[in-house]
Amino acid sequence: MANLKEIRNRIASVSSTMQITSAMKMVSAAKLKKAQDAITAMRPYSDKLTELLQSLSANLDADSGSKFSEEREIKKVLIVSITSNRGLCGAFNSNILKQSVSLAENTYAGKEVEFLAIGKKSNDFLSRNYNVIANHSTVYDDLTFDNVSAIAEDLMELFVNGTYDKIEVVYNKFKNAATQIVMTEQFLPIVAVASEKETSSNATDYIYDPSEKEIVEQLIPKSLKTQLYKGVRDSFASEHGARMTAMHKATDNATELRDQLKLTYNKARQAAITNEILEIVGGAEALNN
Repeated sequence: MANLKEIRNRIASVSSTMQITSAMKMVSAAKLKKAQDAITAMRPYSDKLTELLQSLSANLDADSGSKFSEEREIKKVLIVSITSNRGLCGAFNSNILKQSVSLAENTYAGKEVEFLAIGKKSNDFLSRNYNVIANHSTVYDDLTFDNVSAIAEDLMELFVNGTYDKIEVVYNKFKNAATQIVMTEQFLPIVAVASEKETSSNATDYIYDPSEKEIVEQLIPKSLKTQLYKGVRDSFASEHGARMTAMHKATDNATELRDQLKLTYNKARQAAITNEILEIVGGAEALNN
């Protein structure tokens, strides 16, 4: 059994760790509320914008299709991997990295695959074995629509000029503080989710001025920027939820370990006191005899 000094040192160490994890949990909880409100408020707008875009696209002739919806033979793929800049958030980052690598090695096996990293963790991991063309980890320092739009514009330009034939985005979708869903979304080329029949029926509810074609040409870039911004916002909220949950579990484990160490310490201390009493009693008996 470890001596009393070693046990006291371990109790102090575990107690210090418990204070740190508890503080990190409270900080993440405070940040989560703001991030959750932001993504919750944004989703209805993003969904309605996508619905309107699908409605417009369904009524356009094939010859007037957007340059962003051009289907090409897939030779070169870009995967946008969205992670966090810091760790201590459970499997939040590892799930994204596993999915990104799976896309490169399985889904697009035999194709030329490159990565664009949003988050320090994805850049550090993927740059070991793959070509990472850019790292936008600083976007979290000031997470605004304009800063994310600049990244989206670069992606649109890379697709239009033929550098990449397909662009995928991998991120964590926020469900609640304890649950994050790994999402893989095709960023470019644009794929209509709704059928032409469904969108045509919805299109009768709108009166367009100027023409539908002009609106689509302006709406598609904005929709793509919104889609990427929503992905980054989802990931940001998921990060704080994952970290809060991870730190909550770490605090509980530290508390349990501290209690076990205190029990061990008390038992060892009681045993030491009992031995001392026995030695004193034994010595006194020896003197009397």
